[in-house]
Amino acid sequence: MNKILAFFFIALFFAACQSESGGGLRETDLLPYGIPVTIMAPDSAEIKATDLGGGIIKDVTIRGKDNYNVQVFATEAETSDLARVKASQLADVKSIRYFEKIVREEEDGFIYQAAIDSNNISYGFRHIVLQGDLEIIFQTGLLGTFSLEEVERMYGAVRQ
Repeated sequence: MNKILAFFFIALFFAACQSESGGGLRETDLLPYGIPVTIMAPDSAEIKATDLGGGIIKDVTIRGKDNYNVQVFATEAETSDLARVKASQLADVKSIRYFEKIVREEEDGFIYQAAIDSNNISYGFRHIVLQGDLEIIFQTGLLGTFSLEEVERMYGAVRQ
């Protein structure tokens, strides 16, 4: 009986840890904002959508607690070659004046580090989705500085 009770409490502990690892994120559908994807975002996230260039680019910003700030750009895809789109995104990021290094790289995205100096280090990410005739780029919000933990949380939240 004690083993069953111990097993129950261990299972309950792991379930509690897993539910907190999401950090209060919930599924958020971006279709009402013109982008046909679902991401994980804070419950109280503020979402703003803008059409740039006469509707050529959809720009959706999702801001929430714990320095959650994701920007999503959707445009008509010029290619269906994910590697080519990712290479273009890598080149864009590497051209940033304060770019330092790629921290993590995957087939459809990456996390990078930028540093003005040793006291001002920030992280960012890019995640690419090619869906139908759309190229969707997820990245850290344009304003703000983010720790590696915050960026890993946001990167994980947009990857489905």
